[in-house]
Amino acid sequence: MAGIYVHIPFCKKACNYCDFHFSTTATYKEEMIAAINSEITLRKDELDQEIIKTIYFGGGTPSLLSTKQIRSIIDRIYSTFELTKDPEITLEANPDDLSLEKLKELKKAGINRLSIGVQSFFAEHLEWMNRAHTSKESIQCLKDAQSVGFDNITIDLIYGIPTMTDEQWFKNIAQAITMNIPHISAYNLTVEKKTALDYQIKKGISQPLDDEQGAQHFEVLQTLLKAKGYIHYEVSNFGKEGYISKHNTSYWQSENYLGFGPSAHSFNGSNRSWNISNNKKYMQSIQKKELPCTVEELSNADKANEHLMLGLRNIWGCNWEYLESCLSSYQLRQLKAELVTYIMDGQILNFPSGFKISDSGILFADGIASELFVE
Repeated sequence: MAGIYVHIPFCKKACNYCDFHFSTTATYKEEMIAAINSEITLRKDELDQEIIKTIYFGGGTPSLLSTKQIRSIIDRIYSTFELTKDPEITLEANPDDLSLEKLKELKKAGINRLSIGVQSFFAEHLEWMNRAHTSKESIQCLKDAQSVGFDNITIDLIYGIPTMTDEQWFKNIAQAITMNIPHISAYNLTVEKKTALDYQIKKGISQPLDDEQGAQHFEVLQTLLKAKGYIHYEVSNFGKEGYISKHNTSYWQSENYLGFGPSAHSFNGSNRSWNISNNKKYMQSIQKKELPCTVEELSNADKANEHLMLGLRNIWGCNWEYLESCLSSYQLRQLKAELVTYIMDGQILNFPSGFKISDSGILFADGIASELFVE
């Protein structure tokens, strides 16, 4: 089975930390929806009749679209591909876009999972990040979503913000638990190049990030959520039983997916491709029935390294059978030798079919993976 990702490249405001592709000018929304629908049709044969189990609207801010526009994309996907009986259909949304009436419309349109960008329940943090919503709107939209029957809800939270105290981070997590939110994605704030935050830190407008504070916040997150029955199934993701994201899990387990819209990525097991990150050029290309994408053929080493990078971030880990299909005998011996140190340190757990990151090693998962990469 496969997944579909739809990138909606519009936002009300530019958050200071964000380096995703978006535009704060939404003049061409209708034209963009038409282009995305055309791209879906143009690429109808790429998955070789594989059944679709998930649809994910990301961005940008997909909740800026009208329900009619969202419905048109869902309808085009249904008319183009074969889907499972009850696919997971996720919409990323900002709290200020989710009125009670819109939530009712979204549910009728087929959205059955909401990913809400709360980030923090404190006004000062939202202002610091240049978010468009308020804390009050976050709480109200979560209550409204639950009242109209959305039980599959995830929220994003950000920690490691320079102005965030340990007590405030504790209260952010506690608020989510109190509201019975079944899934939480929590991210350590990072400084991406060419973002507003990067500029602010370089100019001394904002204080630099504190790695030690971020590590402490992560440990608090792990402790509190595990105590409340959340499964820590990926470095940044925690879900109650039955609420683990099917779509994102498909990425981490290297399943096939198609990405539609400007900057969207796709993967078919052998190749990775990505659309141009320019709204105007994307639409012009689609109008000419040309796909505006770059395709990269993955070598065996690429496949192995991607498996290591993704596998060491989740509870399913890395599989020896898959690695053996990608690597030479020499590369396998070298990898196993390098693993010994991490296993002895307790950062990686070994089991018959493979290996995975431990609780003590999870904070260093990306660094460990990069050390294990094969050439």
